Amino acid sequence: MVDTQKFPYKIIDSSLGMVDRMPYLPLTLSLDGQSLNTEGLLDTGASVNVLPYELGLQLGLI
Repeated sequence: MVDTQKFPYKIIDSSLGMVDRMPYLPLTLSLDGQSLNTEGLLDTGASVNVLPYELGLQLGLI
């Protein structure tokens, strides 16, 4: 049996006045002994995953 977890949809309010509910899940990214807690958008239909530039810098990536 697969262990499952439920993550609530987060309400996102943009500066354009639009409100949407998006599925975000907590993530811990680690590299060379450094770790960073953040959130990621769960997009099951995506063919590409993107790490924001600022998070890469915080982990010491080039």
